[in-house]
Amino acid sequence: MSSPLLPALPPRLDIGMVAAASGTHPELVARFVELGLVPAHWDGAGRLWFDPSAPGLVRRIVRLHADLSLNYTAVALVIDLLARIDVLESRRRVIRSGKGTPPWR
Repeated sequence: MSSPLLPALPPRLDIGMVAAASGTHPELVARFVELGLVPAHWDGAGRLWFDPSAPGLVRRIVRLHADLSLNYTAVALVIDLLARIDVLESRRRVIRSGKGTPPWR
């Protein structure tokens, strides 16, 4: 139940929850945070908190590293490119559904 006096906290996961949901070890998740591959937030007590999408990102990193034999620098580039593609495709869907002229024309 929410209160008008207390702000609602966004959903978040701790490192153990991310590790369990992604099928990895918590130390590997912490390593990904150190490398800047997975965003996390530190609270006042020094605990890491993650967005609910973090387990999927960790699985993607592990898959790219293992299946394609990419180093973590290359993994970061691929993840950035995939995120940019997602943004461009979402913009394209909005333009098509609105039948407007694309901004690049």
